[in-house]
Amino acid sequence: MWEPMPDTFALGAMIREARRRLEAAGIDNAGIDAQLIVEHVTGATRLDLIARADQPVSPVQAERIEAMLARRIAHEPVHRILGEREFYGLRMMLSQQTLEPRPDTETLVDAVIPFARARAKAGGCRVLDLGTGTGAILIAILAQVPKATGLAVDISADALETAARNADLNGVAGRFDAARSDWFSNISGRFDLIVSNPPYIPSSDVENLASEVRLFDPARALDGGGDGLDCYRAIARSAGGHLTDDGRIAVEIGYDQNDPVRTVFEHHGFPCREARKDLGGNDRVLIFGPSGGL
Repeated sequence: MWEPMPDTFALGAMIREARRRLEAAGIDNAGIDAQLIVEHVTGATRLDLIARADQPVSPVQAERIEAMLARRIAHEPVHRILGEREFYGLRMMLSQQTLEPRPDTETLVDAVIPFARARAKAGGCRVLDLGTGTGAILIAILAQVPKATGLAVDISADALETAARNADLNGVAGRFDAARSDWFSNISGRFDLIVSNPPYIPSSDVENLASEVRLFDPARALDGGGDGLDCYRAIARSAGGHLTDDGRIAVEIGYDQNDPVRTVFEHHGFPCREARKDLGGNDRVLIFGPSGGL
């Protein structure tokens, strides 16, 4: 049975109570989630939780914390509740139509930064981010490569608005543009680097995803068609008309999609130049370039 928060609580006691409630509900990483929620509402730092544990939490703050705990106990992801998540050391706001950026996707950013820096040093690097969502991939690249410029593309107006907000929040808005498009349908020009974390879950597997993903991430950002490869086919089919000579295409993949995604791009004249694994040792990123290119 849910018991209301007491009228008064010290910061340290609030953390302990929040953790207790999440643990009782069987929530994984209860301690971390409790800390994130309390820090977010109270503005306390991790040092405050130790040095100022007796600092009082106001009734208004306690009410907000209680509401957030109820949402987490209903299995809403903690970063959805907070409305933001860190990605590549940057703050990314979330919205209803954006996929929550995961640490595994940082593998893609790591993989392309050396190429982007080399291109930028040689005269400039123009980046296209297909299915941008929060804009996390493109914004992280622009933050690391000051001479690069980028275009964020998404079919969702909500996602594009969120991505533009994140670009401004992270100081790259002057080199960031956005366009609403179904992949390349409304895109013109050529780019040195095309990046994407497309939907790649086979349609029949979407219902088997964890409830935190299935119920709260937008379905359109998850469902990759019957075999999970529809979006890769769309990208590979049209990329040739938008990639500069010796440009690169970098995509995130599912852990078991290395061979089939390679086959899709090779069929359209893009051999694989590099493959990267994530921190868990799973296949995560493939980088392609035109046949005959460097």
